[in-house]
Amino acid sequence: MSEKVMVTGITGYIGQHCGAELLRQGYEVVGTVRSMEKAEIVREGIAKVAPVENLTFVKTDLLSNEGWDEAMRDCKYVLHVASPFIIAAPEDENEIISPAVGGTLRVLSSAKAAGIKRTVVTSSTVAITSGKLSGHYGTDSWSDPEADIGTYAKSKTLAEQAAWEFAKANGIDLVVINPGGVMGPTLTGKVEGESLTMISDIIEGKYPLVPDITIGLIDVRDVAKLHVSAMTADGAVGKRFIASSDEPLHFKEVTGILKNAGYKKASTRQAPKFLLKIMSLFDDQVKGLLPMVGERQTVANQETYEILGWEPTPMDQSLIETAESIS
Repeated sequence: MSEKVMVTGITGYIGQHCGAELLRQGYEVVGTVRSMEKAEIVREGIAKVAPVENLTFVKTDLLSNEGWDEAMRDCKYVLHVASPFIIAAPEDENEIISPAVGGTLRVLSSAKAAGIKRTVVTSSTVAITSGKLSGHYGTDSWSDPEADIGTYAKSKTLAEQAAWEFAKANGIDLVVINPGGVMGPTLTGKVEGESLTMISDIIEGKYPLVPDITIGLIDVRDVAKLHVSAMTADGAVGKRFIASSDEPLHFKEVTGILKNAGYKKASTRQAPKFLLKIMSLFDDQVKGLLPMVGERQTVANQETYEILGWEPTPMDQSLIETAESIS
């Protein structure tokens, strides 16, 4: 009998690929959904790249205790991927922070009660580099949630810190994956989430100017492989793994790759910072990007290669396949 793995948030961009990778490797997968109406769309998407005979769904909510213990029954591992990703700051930051922090603790509490062997939590590099000046950062670096780092970065930082505190207090085996900007093809063909929306906007010419921002990137399929590897890899427990390119790409490099691939509406003209500041007064998404303008962070990702066996997908391939999947 194959081992069973719960994937929280399997309807999401990363969650779908995590489910697909697990199924390809012969695991049974239980995916959590907030609405069963989305389950069939996810099944059809995953079926394009993996067998789905061992895929089932359960209805749960990160804001409710109901259903988690039952859903984890007979599971050996948990991949906690579910968390909201929104660049623009909401009017009430708890719309993002509550499900991120409270949901993480709910999942870990149920994992402890169910005797889960190992839990892998999806965090982000924004829990490491947000609010930092240009520089080189490793897994010992933490963003300051008390600083003005944006609601999303604050939510990821607080959620990850809460996870480590819970793991330490309760003696559970925890691994955390900290991806950078996630690119790569969507399985459903739908433009959902910030990453896919950004690429869609670029290839449709909605960015006549691009910001002076560099971003560490990774292919979504690599993120999924790292999650699955982290479930069983020796030496992984108790570690954070940075899942982001050795060197960040400038927005102009991203749009240049897409332009050269035939998406002629992609602009490589850079927006001056003063213009972005003006735009941020009217556009919450631009406001969310402002702290990143002009900064260039690189990351220490050696353990991701050494312990999890990461073999990065070339980012030009990843970006082009992202665009192809939504165009």
